[in-house]
Amino acid sequence: MKSYLRFMVAATLTLGFAASALAGESFHGAAATKSEYGVIFHIDGGDEATIKKTLNNVENLLHDPRFKGKTLRVELLANSKGFAVYVKHNGFEKRLKDLQAHGVLLSQCANTLHELHIDRGNLYGFISIVPSGMGEIAIREAEGWAYIHPSTPENQL
Repeated sequence: MKSYLRFMVAATLTLGFAASALAGESFHGAAATKSEYGVIFHIDGGDEATIKKTLNNVENLLHDPRFKGKTLRVELLANSKGFAVYVKHNGFEKRLKDLQAHGVLLSQCANTLHELHIDRGNLYGFISIVPSGMGEIAIREAEGWAYIHPSTPENQL
């Protein structure tokens, strides 16, 4: 029964979009109608592909023309194996500093550092430490921030 309902919803949506296209309407993406937006990106994978993909996603958001003239608050939160994005000499220092220069908050979960026995001195000095990554996400979402967790190669199909 659930599969049938999913099929019916998908078919209705598809037909609705097709009818809009046939009627000459064109879709150019959602309009940024608010004056302020907050977005928290969550990285918990430490492989190079995941780090690059996540940094690309943050940069793409910062350069989206729909946010021109808007207040855009962005945070990149690392926990678990995602701490690798902030490890000194990892090749990402310039990109991270560029993001920070654009106002991106760069934060690292303290619980991860403790649980994985990572010395704070191994991370770039310009990274902020938050008590709990999950707490940071909960607070930001309660403040109305969007939560983005780019998929990592190990959890892609």
